[in-house]
Amino acid sequence: MNTPAFRSLHAPPRAALALCLALALPGAALAQDAPAAAAERVAAPPVLARMLRSTDAAETTQKLLTTAGARPLDTREAKLDLVVGVTTSKIWNPATSRYDTVELRSYQSPGTNPAIPFVAPTVVTAPGETVRIALKNDLKPEPDCAQPSINTPHCFNSTNLHSHGLWVSPTGNSDNVLLTLRPGVSFEYEYNLPADHPSGTFWYHPHLHGSTALQVSSGMAGALIVRGERLPSPLRNGDLDTLLREASNQPIPERLVMFQQVAYACRDGAGNIKTAPDGRWICDPKDVGRIDNYADQFGFGTWKKSGRYTSVNGVVLPTFTGLQAGRLERWRLLHAGVRDTVNLQLRELRSRSAVPAGLAGKALETWVEKNCTGPVLSQFEVASDGLTHGRMIEKRENVLQPGYRSDVLVAFPKPGRYCVIDAAAPASASVTQAAEDRQLLGFAEVTGLGEQIDTRALILRQLSASAERNMPADVLARVLADLRDGLKLSAFAPHRDIAEKDVVGTQKLEFNITKADEYQIDGKSYAPNQARDLVLGRTEEWHLTSLVGGHPFHIHVNPFQVAAIYDPSGKDVSETGEKDDPQYAGLRNTWKDTLFVKQGYRVVVRTRYERYIGEYVLHCHILDHEDRGMMQNVRMLVPDGKGGGILPGHQH
Repeated sequence: MNTPAFRSLHAPPRAALALCLALALPGAALAQDAPAAAAERVAAPPVLARMLRSTDAAETTQKLLTTAGARPLDTREAKLDLVVGVTTSKIWNPATSRYDTVELRSYQSPGTNPAIPFVAPTVVTAPGETVRIALKNDLKPEPDCAQPSINTPHCFNSTNLHSHGLWVSPTGNSDNVLLTLRPGVSFEYEYNLPADHPSGTFWYHPHLHGSTALQVSSGMAGALIVRGERLPSPLRNGDLDTLLREASNQPIPERLVMFQQVAYACRDGAGNIKTAPDGRWICDPKDVGRIDNYADQFGFGTWKKSGRYTSVNGVVLPTFTGLQAGRLERWRLLHAGVRDTVNLQLRELRSRSAVPAGLAGKALETWVEKNCTGPVLSQFEVASDGLTHGRMIEKRENVLQPGYRSDVLVAFPKPGRYCVIDAAAPASASVTQAAEDRQLLGFAEVTGLGEQIDTRALILRQLSASAERNMPADVLARVLADLRDGLKLSAFAPHRDIAEKDVVGTQKLEFNITKADEYQIDGKSYAPNQARDLVLGRTEEWHLTSLVGGHPFHIHVNPFQVAAIYDPSGKDVSETGEKDDPQYAGLRNTWKDTLFVKQGYRVVVRTRYERYIGEYVLHCHILDHEDRGMMQNVRMLVPDGKGGGILPGHQH
């Protein structure tokens, strides 16, 4: 964790260097034929994007005239070149103990890790900065990619870009997901982060209706981290980054942990997916796996049937290294998969257990049950979807739905080897509505002294000491009192609570899948010429339900605060959670941009429509559901002064 490459993740976005660089970190070794040792597969963080910043340039034509003469003008801009192309690499297959060759649509930029080119670079920025991403679509032309219905997946080589969770404009060349970039087209996106933008963990991925799931499943996704240096004051809250510091006043060590579900398949001469006798997908040594067909590579139960493994930073069954017993770390968890739930759990591995080799399916599940038997470690969640909580939420298991981010503080109590597992989730907790198999995600190698530690006490002690060193005198007492009162973080939450009395309107939304296999919101499949009208400046309450299946609700631009989650009996489970499913526990009053809506439940959230007008979308974040019609346009109107709204540019 102390390597220069890892520390570079903490570098401020405006460092005075010629370029903001990060060295390519060691990833999976690309063995050709021989089985690879587990030590080759390290859960290294994705490379940092090489971004040119205005303050970095040796020469600049922009000058600010002052009384002392002309000096360079800091435009607070960061620029990144990003190319969408096809890359060839390898993914470890535990079932065969060898690498499968894959050819995937990927983001490429200067510094992309050649060993794992399908993992996009991590963009690091700050409030008040403008991020320019020059996106070039270098995929092959598709002369005729039209479909009889817009909700039939199509145009797999056309794309665009979405900055998931950023609080920026949805129009023009900002976070505009209604744009289409055909092969051969270049386009520069411009994200103007306001000065009061929350710091946190966000991400980016394609969002063109019809091709989103296929491209994200191919690995087109990257983390986007907003770092903040704002200290709290009596008049405003600050950035959690200023509190999460060690005794040396360096940031607490971080790990970016990005989960992806790359559903590649190899085909026979007739175009059918090759399968083993048990039905799982297989690739022969000279085959090339691809993601090229919605009909048989996506849909209900497909991921489980495939036998593929959730990767961590592009590596299957990696080892987490550099961990020290009793040392607090911040893990930025990002579910960048398409459809299947991840239930993260950390458990000590039984001593003298051999690392499994050649096990898959039920055999590997049985191995996990017999060997990953230590106590479940607590994860203390400090933020979800990039937004700091008002208090930490202690979790023994962390249920992540597609699109979720979870920032957690973890500490391993003693040295040894630990299992990082996707624990079995009950049917009600899963997007597939079936109990998920427990699946090993990797191992954590922990060194250090054998002294047992209490993680909650460690967090209180370390963060209190950090507050004593760093917090201003006029907020110090408040910060310390909050920490002692159940690890509260009220001085760092980015948004004010929304009280019931503040609500002036109600919106209702219902997910459904019909017997005719139509994917709908409010009884209709996606129609680009229809929109839900909202009025800027209002505060409203949304009631979210699902008739068939569970669906992660995601809305662009404005996040929301959880008010209540009612189970089918009418009980609010947003604080206590449920006996067989922990995912709703502690969610009351938290802020999110993506939230799972179970079948038969009623989820109540509140949101403010602030600052940005224009048209954007809400949808289910099971991305093949979105591509097939489970999406709706949102049109934010300008107030008309009479309690209603008018379209921008229209004179009434």
